[in-house]
Amino acid sequence: MPAVAVLCLVLLAMLAVAQVAHLHPNQTDADHCQLCIVMHTVVPTAIAAAVIVIVQLGASAPLAEPIVIAHQRKISLFIRPPPPVSL
Repeated sequence: MPAVAVLCLVLLAMLAVAQVAHLHPNQTDADHCQLCIVMHTVVPTAIAAAVIVIVQLGASAPLAEPIVIAHQRKISLFIRPPPPVSL
């Protein structure tokens, strides 16, 4: 089983080198290129595998500090305030 995993990793590395090395004359050729299609299909799986490994290692995400912004609401629809209410 380890030999199969190593073989798959070597093949993936070779595909990555081939992906970086090849170019398309125009953008529409990339839609029909089998190498581009395969490499773009592998990316979400690789990201998911990396996230699983990071979670299993117990890495924690940095906590974000809330930013409080106090502002007054300005209404610019009127040129003067409303008339006072008389009782």
